[in-house]
Amino acid sequence: MTMQPDSSSPSPEAAPPVGMIVIRDLVKKFHGIPAVAGVSFTVGAGKVVVIIGPSGSGKSTVLRCINHLETPTSGEIWVDGIKLTHNNKDINAVRAEVGMVFQQFNLFPHLTAIGNITLAQKIVRKRGEQEARRVAHEQLERVGIPEKADAYPGQLSGGQQQRVAIARALAMNPKIMLFDEPTSALDPEMIKEVLDVMLKLAKEGMTMAVVSHEMGFARNAADEIIFMDRGAIVERESPANFFQNPHEERTRQFLSQILH
Repeated sequence: MTMQPDSSSPSPEAAPPVGMIVIRDLVKKFHGIPAVAGVSFTVGAGKVVVIIGPSGSGKSTVLRCINHLETPTSGEIWVDGIKLTHNNKDINAVRAEVGMVFQQFNLFPHLTAIGNITLAQKIVRKRGEQEARRVAHEQLERVGIPEKADAYPGQLSGGQQQRVAIARALAMNPKIMLFDEPTSALDPEMIKEVLDVMLKLAKEGMTMAVVSHEMGFARNAADEIIFMDRGAIVERESPANFFQNPHEERTRQFLSQILH
């Protein structure tokens, strides 16, 4: 396997490891069965890591462990210098720095786009109505649908709903964005508009960890591609090396099935 071990070893007295996201020997078991089996990698500030692999390979579980939507069985996760523990204060501190976009849009159907984007700002960031609305309008502009501010989710296409969900996450001023297969629920013609927003964020220097099957996005946006299978990292490479000269037979087999 093509592995690049992290240079520093964990120690209670050591300074936080360098990197916006640092994962060491992450294990997550469900009913005793490992979904993630000893995964380690680092996402540097302003970098984009795209995690790919077959269904059931553990890639989404890794993402969900980063902001403690899943509790790791063992291993270490650091986010912007904060070690993720079972302490609620630590978990909340990490979640305040991390925006996450899911396969499903999870918008409140009874709220407009603006209403969906302002709600968490007012509750979590304690912003007043006027400031929250100003930020919401800025983020709708950022994702390219400022004219949809007063539309309800039922009046929006799937791609527009996902862009509202991205705007909602960005409105919280995260240092890190996590994307869990954000285009998998979209019709093919709507995928590009969401990927274009994500590519723009990458070019702006947003630190991102993305689980996706979109190989074009991985080629254009990723600093590193991680290929997972059966809960483990099989290969980690730059996009150029990954697509042109994969080292592992399992990687070559996977690429032969998804690249035409």
